[in-house]
Amino acid sequence: MNYYSLNKKAPNTTFKDAVIKGLAPDKGLYFPETITPLPASFFENIDNLSHNEIAFQALQQFVSPDIPKAVLKTIIEDTLSFDFPVVQFNDSISTLELFHGPTMAFKDVGGRFMARCLGYFNQDNTNEVTVLVATSGDTGGAVASGFLGVKGVNVVILYPSGKVSDIQEMQLTTLGQNIRALEVDGVFDDCQDMVKRAFLDETITSKIQLTSANSINVARWIPQLLYFIFAYKQLHKKHKDIVFSVPSGNFGNVCAGMMAQQLGLPVKHFIASNNQNNVVTEYLKTELYNPKPSVQTISNAMDVGNPSNFIRIQEIYKNNFDSLKDNLSSYSFTDQDTKVALKEIHDQYNYVADPHGAVGYLGSKAYLKDHPNAHCVFLETAHPTKFLDVVEDVIKEKQPLPPQIQAVMGGQKVATKINNYEGLKGFLLD
Repeated sequence: MNYYSLNKKAPNTTFKDAVIKGLAPDKGLYFPETITPLPASFFENIDNLSHNEIAFQALQQFVSPDIPKAVLKTIIEDTLSFDFPVVQFNDSISTLELFHGPTMAFKDVGGRFMARCLGYFNQDNTNEVTVLVATSGDTGGAVASGFLGVKGVNVVILYPSGKVSDIQEMQLTTLGQNIRALEVDGVFDDCQDMVKRAFLDETITSKIQLTSANSINVARWIPQLLYFIFAYKQLHKKHKDIVFSVPSGNFGNVCAGMMAQQLGLPVKHFIASNNQNNVVTEYLKTELYNPKPSVQTISNAMDVGNPSNFIRIQEIYKNNFDSLKDNLSSYSFTDQDTKVALKEIHDQYNYVADPHGAVGYLGSKAYLKDHPNAHCVFLETAHPTKFLDVVEDVIKEKQPLPPQIQAVMGGQKVATKINNYEGLKGFLLD
């Protein structure tokens, strides 16, 4: 499998090179040259396949020949060491829990998969690689955990000061070893812009091998397609018209779901559920794509004003607006809407959601008003205890801390404060 830049001004390259570079030389995101659908028998016999077997068949074409089959199987086994259960609320709504990994966020799979790919590629390399990543909340912790102690890899995480939850901050600032955190005076988009700028700064790249662990990196983004296949396996016997409602920030997750659909997954529709950072919601109404500064919300991992992966979604649909709109709906909700949903989920279904999942739940309800025969699966992307102040205030019920969260409580925060790109550049070159 080779990959091409979506800016179409850089040479095509291998999976290995795309992972190591992160971003193409022309600033474009990499995209696979071809997507070969899985045979119909794969989905017909999916009940007989384990998660590892599903993952191997789904991912093999995207990493071959750079990762041998035996190595891929080992990487998958290490990556998928936890479960992905579906909890059904009623005949119309279920939730897919993606928070059972080490940092209790959906990004654990992508972080672990990419870390193991990069570790394999770097095993005989005497030069160190620096993974540079921006986070709006959960990416930083997942990447830090996935890459902790990986030989020859340093990790530098940029996060917006005061705009991640206390537990999210602990997860990315307390690990030490090869993990470094930069606390940025700004918003997530500032962090993401700095990362992209560093990749194109020859005064840095001539001295340091940089790669990214944001969802702009193919090894972070592509494995997320597995979530949708795992959910289908659990639901297809009961429900035909399965619709996924995805809490959407940088749009890597919903894009991955569409990749699963390209592989043949029988999915009826996707919903991009937005908070007040609603660039895509507005685009689907007006056909005008107008990125704008992000605003802070209680579903902070979705506080993205210029979602990087939306260009990949447009590529899947060959930039045909009507085709995209046929397969994607989008709704936007306020913090007050989100709090009402958290309470409703708790009171009606005895379930504790996090603010991002609550936005996904609201997207499901909005879609079901006009499509009552669908079964909507909203993605619960992070454990509610990562947002204790919001969740406990709404449901008025104390939440026990899982072991993964207890492990970072009381750790010593170590972070370097920076105000601008020159601060990042100075840190990297020091």
